[in-house]
Amino acid sequence: MKKTLVQFENVSFQYEYTHVLQNISFRINEGEFLALLGPNGSGKSTLLKLLLGLLKPMSGEIELFGQSSKTFKQRELIGYVSQKSNAFNSGFPATVFEVVRSGLAKKTGLFKFYPKDSKAKVMRALEAVGMEAFANRNIGQLSGGQQQRVFIARALIGEPKLLILDEPTVGIHHENVQAFYDMLAKLNNDLGITMILVTHDVDTVSNRITHVACLNQTIHFHGYKNEFDNISQETLNAWYGHAVRKIH
Repeated sequence: MKKTLVQFENVSFQYEYTHVLQNISFRINEGEFLALLGPNGSGKSTLLKLLLGLLKPMSGEIELFGQSSKTFKQRELIGYVSQKSNAFNSGFPATVFEVVRSGLAKKTGLFKFYPKDSKAKVMRALEAVGMEAFANRNIGQLSGGQQQRVFIARALIGEPKLLILDEPTVGIHHENVQAFYDMLAKLNNDLGITMILVTHDVDTVSNRITHVACLNQTIHFHGYKNEFDNISQETLNAWYGHAVRKIH
């Protein structure tokens, strides 16, 4: 039986008078690669904030790694790569190595010395995302896709069991998107990291993904990727509230 890492049970949330999430229930088991799919304004960002402990639900229960989110302390088990992470300008004075090493601050604290094996850890994390050759390069000189890989390495150095990626293919040239998914699938398979990929773009749901959840204020669908592929275009448009393009 696979361990459940994330469980939402009838979770609702509202900002003042605006209902953002209503009766959300789903679970994510160890080893899954889930695409959380929803249009802009569907509540994806709010759900992420609930998952990361930045917001508390108005009603319902959230469990992380078998513990109530209210008492869950092992936040280092969850790695997060934000949507804005790959927006460094070319003048930013940090090398790829330094950016990745800064991910250790979560464990060591900002003003403590890095452990002796930190160099090996940085290089292992860069190797996992195919960026070890760029360790001494300035982060601002890299392409959007390369920067995104570096920030994934920064999240990996904390050795998370769950990795959350917010719109990770934004800023990546469409020709490189498949290679990016291949890299994520390798992390999922080889390192056994459970993944949640948050996106508004149905087109980006790659065949590397194992599960899909469709969110628009509530969960309209949660199941295997091949079940999602069989959903009619009309149903998908109804969930989204407008026409969307689905590519297999």
